[in-house]
This record gives sequence, structure tokens and C-alpha cells, in this order.
Amino acid sequence: MSNIKRAFENGKAFIPFVTCGDPDLATTAALVREMAAAGADLIELGIPFSDPTAEGPVIQAANLRALTGGATTDRIFNMVREVRKEVSIPLAFMTYANVVFSYGTDRFLKNAAEAGIDGLILPDVPFEEKADFAPVCRAHGIDCISLIAPTSQARVAMIAREAKGFIYCVSSLGVTGVRSRITTDVGAMARAIREANPHTPCAVGFGISTPAQAKEMAKIADGVIVGSAIVKLIAQHGADAIPYVSQYVRAMKSAILES
Repeated sequence: MSNIKRAFENGKAFIPFVTCGDPDLATTAALVREMAAAGADLIELGIPFSDPTAEGPVIQAANLRALTGGATTDRIFNMVREVRKEVSIPLAFMTYANVVFSYGTDRFLKNAAEAGIDGLILPDVPFEEKADFAPVCRAHGIDCISLIAPTSQARVAMIAREAKGFIYCVSSLGVTGVRSRITTDVGAMARAIREANPHTPCAVGFGISTPAQAKEMAKIADGVIVGSAIVKLIAQHGADAIPYVSQYVRAMKSAILES
């Protein structure tokens, strides 16, 4: 069993996201340690990119802050190596194809694996172009995570059948960001995914921000992903965000366990 799948072994999983280097890499490392202690089951680490097409204004601003502050892919690898001395839960990078290509796909994945990364999420790579990355991920023992969006429809079964680690179920059309309500029929998506692949967990992300939303989504899926709401706390409090994020993670994990 892959490390990513282990995140779903003890009930519903809570998966927080942070942008590496926002506001600085020392704070990111502290946040990862604290979120793991607060009950996160898997953590998504965003590698900042100058043109993050899937992101809304909150995470776009975090990317800009991180890049302006000097966050680079190599510095992020070093940060993960340090964090791995204390944090054992699965970690996945979320970034864009250009970041991996420009670094060198094999070199990127080799270094990611050596640093202790378990998964890779590339929101701008459609299923049909996954072959550029999936075999290299496999060679280095990293799960290449598939995304299924509300527009996937006829392609759901095809994508789900080949999925590794977990399936990222995108709850809303458009970019990331907090939403007051989620109108997509996530239940129908989750059922279609499970019919095609009952062995790989699916987690719902994009737009979830409150414990009530998390509880509702956890009734449908195997896990809940939250990014923008956490990044907002970091934008608001900077290097002092750690206790606020910890409290938020505890509240969300508690709500998910109630589902």
C-alpha cells in the first residue's frame, strides 16, 4: 500500500494545503509540523509558480509572496528534508507542469522522493497528458494524483481506473477559493468514482472552508481538502499564523470525524 493511501486508513482524512515559502520557509516548516500534530492526515505543499492558472486570488497572492521572498524549488526540497525528521504523515507536492519540466522531470521526482514526498498533483495536466509524468513518478515511488472535475463526466471511469494514491475530486468549476455553498452534485461524482475504482480513496477539494461544509463533504467522500481558508489565515497573521492554523485544523478534523 502506498503512503498516500495510508492517510485514509483511520477514517475520513483531512488534507490541508499551504503554499511553501508564504510568508517564509521557516514558517511553512513550522506549519507542517503543527498541522500534523493537530490531526492532518496528509498535507499538500504548494510549490509557488508565477502563473498558477487553477488558483483564485488568495492562493495567487500567496504564490507571489513566496516567490518575492525567495522560495525556490531547491529550498523547498531542503525544507521538506528537515520537516521529514519529525513528520511521518504523507506529503504531496501540488504545482504546475512548467515547474517540473523546467527543473527536469526525472531530477525533480528523484529529489522529491529523496526528500520524502509521497505524491504529486499537477492541476494543469489533463489525463490525456499524464504520460509525461506518471511513469517517472512510478519509477521514483511517488503517486501521480488524478483530478476529476465536474466537467469530466464521461471520462470519470477512465480517469478513476488508473488513479494512484487518492483521487482529487474537484467540487466546483473555476479556480480555488472559499465558497459559501457547493452546488455541484459531489455525491454523484463520488459514486461514479467508486464504481470505477473501489480501491482508491477520493477526497473533495476546491471551495470548502467551514466545519459544516467539511462534515457534509466527508459524508460523501473519503477525505476533505482545504487550501484557501488556511492560506487566508496565513495572509492575515503572517509568521504568527501557526496557532490560528492549528486551531482551524483541529476544528475541521473534529467536524470530519463527526460525519
